[in-house]
Amino acid sequence: MAYDEALAARVRRLLARRPALVERRMFGGIAFMVRGHMCCGVLKNDLVVRVGPARYEKALSQPHVRPMDFTGRPISGFVFVGPGGYRTDEMFRTWIKQAVAFISSLPPK
Repeated sequence: MAYDEALAARVRRLLARRPALVERRMFGGIAFMVRGHMCCGVLKNDLVVRVGPARYEKALSQPHVRPMDFTGRPISGFVFVGPGGYRTDEMFRTWIKQAVAFISSLPPK
């Protein structure tokens, strides 16, 4: 299983009305690009969330959250959120809203 299709469908539903939404296979999972920037994604059953540098430490302090790490070095500004961290719709929406807020602060590519 490269990524949880049901979780990806949840992300799609929340981001469906976003202009310039593009899906790309990345990291063995799927990434959701908004305005040319990676916003969030799904890898196995983890939600990948781009929170940005300013919210990175706060995000890591949340339960079920760990650094996004593929090569032995965490990628600053990105976190993995395990299933317990996005269990409810409210928790899930909060993570996606954080990612969209950060991406919205960047100039379009």
